[in-house]
Amino acid sequence: MRGTSRAALQAAEDRFVPVLQAAGTQARTLGGELFQLVDALDSSGSLRRTLADPSLEADAKAALAARLLGGADARTVEVVQVLVRARWSADDDLTDAVERLAFLAVLHAAQSEGVLGTVEEELFTVVRSLAGQRELRRGLIDPAYPAQARGKLAEDLLGGAGTAVTHALVRRAAVAPRGRQFVTTLQHVGDLVAEMRSREVATVTTAAPLSAVQRERLTDLVGRALGRAVQLNVVVDRDVVGGLRVQAGPDVIDATVLARLADARRQLVG
Repeated sequence: MRGTSRAALQAAEDRFVPVLQAAGTQARTLGGELFQLVDALDSSGSLRRTLADPSLEADAKAALAARLLGGADARTVEVVQVLVRARWSADDDLTDAVERLAFLAVLHAAQSEGVLGTVEEELFTVVRSLAGQRELRRGLIDPAYPAQARGKLAEDLLGGAGTAVTHALVRRAAVAPRGRQFVTTLQHVGDLVAEMRSREVATVTTAAPLSAVQRERLTDLVGRALGRAVQLNVVVDRDVVGGLRVQAGPDVIDATVLARLADARRQLVG
């Protein structure tokens, strides 16, 4: 999002998060209502353009949003009215903002249940299980398959385990991919969890499992290197031979044997 849209989203989020914190487990219902609005906006370009049109009167757009939401919770209506009254750099930014708040609502419900950390771990496990599963990843977002079938396939990845919130999130990622890869959506949700926990997710790829002591030490080292607190997710990949690779957002710390060999080859060629 560009500056104007980012400011609009931040203002809405600042108002909505305290509402979600007070809502407790009811926040999941608010999230469901917001996801329904996302679907409506994605299916109607004219509706999306109307609600994001800066030339239209803000009160008129707020009234239209209230009619559109019908019998939705008053808290959902209020935050949507805040969103449509704001100015957006692009029509799609409004839809993306509604979706972000929907995910946050579901995650705040998990937090109120005391399972937010579990949800984070379960999402990471699903993402890791899809490594190398190209056909399966394609099937999870393939429009040729019915949406409900994709949702069932996504939930099957949990093997009958997992929290209700995790099931809802993976189903949503498959049913409404919105032009994204399934894994990309789950990683985005994982980033939201990290934000809620005031930590950034750092994915560590290593040749062998880390002990609890090694994990704690590496978390501290990576946090100091990046200048911010991190949540460490560890992926074991025997192909890296040795060393490790750490990625946190755009930042990459690569100290694997393969990386050093590749660097040596580049220097020889150059």
